Amino acid sequence: MRPTLRQLEYFVAVAEFGAFGPAADSLNVTQPSLSKQIAVLEQELGLQLFERTSRTVSLSAHGDALMADARNTLDAARAFRSRAERLSGDVKMRLQTGVLPSIGAYFLPRVRERLQSEFPGLRMSLVEGTSRDLLTRLNAGELDLVVASKSDLDGFEVLPLFEETLWVCSEVDDPIMKSDGPVQPAELRGREIFALSRDYYLTRIIQDIAQEAGAVLSEAYHGSSLDAIRQMATSGEGIAILPSLYALGEAIREPNFKVRRLDHPNASHPVFLYWRRTMRNQRLLQRLGAEMIAEKMAIRAERAEKFRQ
Repeated sequence: MRPTLRQLEYFVAVAEFGAFGPAADSLNVTQPSLSKQIAVLEQELGLQLFERTSRTVSLSAHGDALMADARNTLDAARAFRSRAERLSGDVKMRLQTGVLPSIGAYFLPRVRERLQSEFPGLRMSLVEGTSRDLLTRLNAGELDLVVASKSDLDGFEVLPLFEETLWVCSEVDDPIMKSDGPVQPAELRGREIFALSRDYYLTRIIQDIAQEAGAVLSEAYHGSSLDAIRQMATSGEGIAILPSLYALGEAIREPNFKVRRLDHPNASHPVFLYWRRTMRNQRLLQRLGAEMIAEKMAIRAERAEKFRQ
């Protein structure tokens, strides 16, 4: 019996997502491959790790008992790899990093802190913009790497980082905020929805969901501030749909701010790391991406008890 680190990653991902499909997407593998590896792991251990129904996947008693050990093992493996890379030579470089406004202030500070402890000589300067603008600047050599949405532009190395779930907020007395469960698309019918400007891929996702649900995207705001659309919604002007990094971070910081997860198969915002194929230090950039993924998983784990993501 010898579980691999990859099998442990699969085990932790399925537990955190509560479903095989989203877990497979986050790991950039197919769902059948993920299911097979979990079955192999259970066979090797001689234990059932998950309780499965036609709609849900949850940890069994044995799986729950082993989860902390699995996370600790993965953390130890990452620490071992980081120390080995640091021993091979100090990293001394400055990276001009493009990032979406919906990501920058709510994720990159933690990533920068994490990276500075692993790579003391690394410095990241941040530039915000739309995905297309940032990738155009990356292609021109003005930026070194970009954290952005899905794009049809090619010529880059692309590493899937994570997917953000989408959350709904409105004024406290709005009927849509009375329930604690996920928001069903039918609840959006006839409502005005605030989102960022239509230059953002996130807004196109929200627009498609709104159109399907019989809601309308507001024309009252064209900008890049999640704070702005949140304030418009909570003042009673409509509903805002927000990505999880921002929405859940604010709900933790302000206990009176309530959000509900949007229950729709397309209610997720995929985020990727891009860099030019001609750049030096390809291994370092891949390592930076791995650290970003690890930090997002750490954030998700911290919030798992309070929010079903």
